[in-house]
Amino acid sequence: MQISELAAQTGVSVHALRHYERLGLLLPARRPSGYRDYTEAMRREVVFIAMSRRIGFSLKAIAAQLPAYRSGRLTFDDMLQAMQERVADIDAQMVKLKDQRRAVVEHITWMKKRQRDHLAKNAQANTKSAKPPWPVITPSRKRTAA
Repeated sequence: MQISELAAQTGVSVHALRHYERLGLLLPARRPSGYRDYTEAMRREVVFIAMSRRIGFSLKAIAAQLPAYRSGRLTFDDMLQAMQERVADIDAQMVKLKDQRRAVVEHITWMKKRQRDHLAKNAQANTKSAKPPWPVITPSRKRTAA
């Protein structure tokens, strides 16, 4: 099948399929016309890649598993273990993100306090030496001739 047909059947864009090929994840044969020729087995591989990407596996991790998938050595238990490890990675990322969020919120609070202190200081300074926004004209004294 051609790349456009494979894209339609798998829901993976032609651009992504070409990217997978550049990375060596897909190895289609070439027809005499130069067109790529994807087999039914490759359609299953693309579905495996797409599903793995959807749950957050890197292309590097997927590439490491593809030979076992292609040869039928990737067992159900292997896939479950990999997904359980992925869940643990996600949980660790969530803890890290919650810590980062807390730090950002604390920093926002600190900055708002600094801003209030700064505004209060400026307001206090302005009331002590409040100058009108226009020049003050003082009456001149008459000089007497001596």
